[in-house]
Amino acid sequence: MFNRILGKISKDIGIDLGTATTLVYVRGRGIVINEPSVVAVNQKTNQILAIGEEAKRMVGRTPAHISATRPLIQGVISDFEVTEQMLRYFIHKVHKGSFNLLPRPRVIVGIPSGITEVEKKAVRDATLSAGAREVYLVEEVMAAAIGARLPVQEPVGNMVVDIGGGTTDIAIISLGGIVVSKTLKIAGDKLNQDIIDYAHEELKLVLGERTAEDIKISIGSAYPIEELLEAPMRGRDLVTGLPKEIIVNSDQIREALSESNRIIVNAVKDVIEETPPELVADIMQKGIMLVGGGSLLRGLDKLINKETKMPTKVVDDPLTAVARGAGIILEELDRLKEVLVSTDYGEVPR
Repeated sequence: MFNRILGKISKDIGIDLGTATTLVYVRGRGIVINEPSVVAVNQKTNQILAIGEEAKRMVGRTPAHISATRPLIQGVISDFEVTEQMLRYFIHKVHKGSFNLLPRPRVIVGIPSGITEVEKKAVRDATLSAGAREVYLVEEVMAAAIGARLPVQEPVGNMVVDIGGGTTDIAIISLGGIVVSKTLKIAGDKLNQDIIDYAHEELKLVLGERTAEDIKISIGSAYPIEELLEAPMRGRDLVTGLPKEIIVNSDQIREALSESNRIIVNAVKDVIEETPPELVADIMQKGIMLVGGGSLLRGLDKLINKETKMPTKVVDDPLTAVARGAGIILEELDRLKEVLVSTDYGEVPR
């Protein structure tokens, strides 16, 4: 009864709980939070010092007793308590300034399609512990397809490739369900690591993760580009141990990323091979839709198009597609309830 009363004045929210970034959609208001999934913890006192953007600025710059880490690894909760604190922070931030001091919202959370029942339960339990009244789960590729306004409930094939921070989800969707899917542990974070490894092996330079990510964003590509781009790579010289700067170009970075990009493309081909012929015919006509931050890598759509011989395009605002989709499900829960993940421990709404 108490929960129901609090729920009446709470704001229902959709959460894209990503490895790299968390986005929060509030019913009737749209996306109100877009912050890194990073938490800074004081190891001596177990006190949380910062969450989100403020915590990300601390990565690689903290003393020994403070750790700025991500509580999710490859789309899965690795630290339950810290994830719960992060979710509680976002839920309370949404309700800040309202009269509700104890928010009890209904929450829809996006999850990777390949995770286990135990991992799904961890997401649900962490969200309930953070203050949610009811928790519904939706696969991120399904939410992304809805966010991209694809006709997921119709008897036609929709192909979505969601390249996030920790995982790449590839799925064929038809009649409100996933027909074929594949999840890879290769995504944005792995591309950053590829650049770190390349700098270490080829240039004898020790790089930080943030520097690698900045280089990936500024000059990274998956397909040859017309204009050769250059960027400074700053790190520590492996030989002398002293600071060093090397100018690298987009061809070098494309070489560094080539193996991971090839694995993603091969996974897309594998999913197409497993797809029923009628749905393949639909996809040949409509094309492959790329979503997620990783889809912004220059030329990735051209590479997939060349290898699969299918039209490929990046959806509008791919970073927010999952959160937008979760929001659309919130707004039209009765019509879209069949797309939610049903589990042994939590029923979908009737």
